[in-house]
Amino acid sequence: MKTKTSNSFLLLSAVLLLCFLMNISLGSVSIPLEEVFKSIFGNSENESWQYIIQDYRLPKAFTAILVGSGLGVSGLLMQTLFRNPLAGPYVLGISSGASLGVAMVILGSGLFGGIFGTLLMSKWSLVIAASLGSFIVLLAVMLVSSKVRDTMAILIIGLMFGSITTAIVSVLSYFSSAEELQRYIFWGFGSLGNLSWHELLIFFGIYVVGMFISIGSIKALNTFLLGENYAKSLGLNIKKSRMLIIIATSLLAGTITAFAGPIAFIGLAIPHLTRQIFKSANHKILLPAVLLFGAIVMLVCDSIAQLPTSDYTLPINAITSLIGAPVVVWLLVRQRKMVF
Repeated sequence: MKTKTSNSFLLLSAVLLLCFLMNISLGSVSIPLEEVFKSIFGNSENESWQYIIQDYRLPKAFTAILVGSGLGVSGLLMQTLFRNPLAGPYVLGISSGASLGVAMVILGSGLFGGIFGTLLMSKWSLVIAASLGSFIVLLAVMLVSSKVRDTMAILIIGLMFGSITTAIVSVLSYFSSAEELQRYIFWGFGSLGNLSWHELLIFFGIYVVGMFISIGSIKALNTFLLGENYAKSLGLNIKKSRMLIIIATSLLAGTITAFAGPIAFIGLAIPHLTRQIFKSANHKILLPAVLLFGAIVMLVCDSIAQLPTSDYTLPINAITSLIGAPVVVWLLVRQRKMVF
């Protein structure tokens, strides 16, 4: 069994490396793999190819890996915590909070006479706004959840906060111009290609913190599978473990939304697909497997979205939804009882 699992991880790692190289090679300008290796190490004689790879395609490929793995892991955390196969990384209202923050910046000028619109002059304005929005909603959810013992009640609270923020965004949209609405809609499409190496480094730093907390919660996650009452009988601090899982999810999903926009279905579909492949509910296996598999799927989606040999790039959200939604439907129809 261990040999089979090890072989599966080796295969996933090899596929991840292949998808990474193919993602860098494909695009409006197709670059041979040999030149890709040369450009990565700065030895390419073609300066334009080296610029394309080092300043655009490499950061975009690394962003895809961070986004896919981060959303996959945060989706796994939420599905295990709530023991709900339809729970995803955004059930706590994190995405809605980020959307509200961005809406205040982009759409706020229509209602507040340009106070927020001037913030658009800064390159970091949308990232900061999305982060603040996610943090405020998270703070509200955690404040309320500290008074609630039932885990399912936290799920409902998160959904309600999401509804409130959506309502505020709707009001802002009503008073906004067509140009502002278009800018906000484009942000909602999601994008992996807007980060510089400096921004990617900050993204990676927060991502690592979220992953460390997730890895430290593996024992608690395995215990949660047996139910909260059994977890208490084993001496698990339910409140502390639950809070750590929520913080890890918020760091991962909130940072991803802030830097890349709201990316749909990856966090929902990847944990299910991984369970089907590994046939295991042990998070010591599932968590690294979801991390690898999420990165692979995101790289494939990005490769499809950039329409190789074409100057057009499709919204990444459209591709993830077209792939993710049918997968979830197929899994739910095929297997009535999910492995939890």
